[in-house]
Amino acid sequence: MTEKKAPVCAIVGAGDFIGRGIALRFAREGYSIFAGRRNGDKLAPLGAEIEALGAKADMRSLDARKEDEVTTFLDDAAAAGPLAVVVFNIGANVHFPILDTTERVFRKVWEMACLSGFLTGREAARHMLPMGAGSIFFTGATASMRGGAGFAAFASAKFGLRAVAQSMARELGPKGIHVAHLVIDAAVDTEWVRGMIRERSGADALDALPADALMDPGAVGETYWQLHNQPRSAWTHELDIRPYAEKF
Repeated sequence: MTEKKAPVCAIVGAGDFIGRGIALRFAREGYSIFAGRRNGDKLAPLGAEIEALGAKADMRSLDARKEDEVTTFLDDAAAAGPLAVVVFNIGANVHFPILDTTERVFRKVWEMACLSGFLTGREAARHMLPMGAGSIFFTGATASMRGGAGFAAFASAKFGLRAVAQSMARELGPKGIHVAHLVIDAAVDTEWVRGMIRERSGADALDALPADALMDPGAVGETYWQLHNQPRSAWTHELDIRPYAEKF
């Protein structure tokens, strides 16, 4: 008897914060996790955490701007089991006044945050369409909705990613594939963020923060899990999540 393979969750842009939260949430449900990022050796601790939960972990170096690397990454993920979820989670948040925004900066941010998302979504769809099922989720930001001073490069790329997600949802939804865009705008509760707050505002600034004012990566992972499990009679396409204390 052929052993049934676990469903696969593939994460492009699996960083230490939101990407990690998503990976661990799906791993707890028995999903095999394929995670890719530049400098993939940095994913070793996450891989160990996933395996400690009893799930399979494949941690890869990946430059998502390169078509052949994205294709190989998702081909391998689909070969490991049914490709149930693909998450595009690359940020590319940079701040440059418009006169300091070089052609190189603008192009590279677009490649990271928009072109890479298109490549990821297209290749995910290639594997999911024959199954007539699957979830493709794009991590966006408030910059996906409105441009801010100093964020011409970042906002234009995130606007473009949102358009990719909308177009894919309209095309693929009727074919059984759930495409969603998540607007996330908050400081994530990590030691790195806490260190920045201390540096900018002093050690007492952390004590002054209300409880749960910083976004818990595990809570974000829970949101992606719930989104994946929505009945298709009531799919969410766009979801805005932020801590209750965040101003917007």
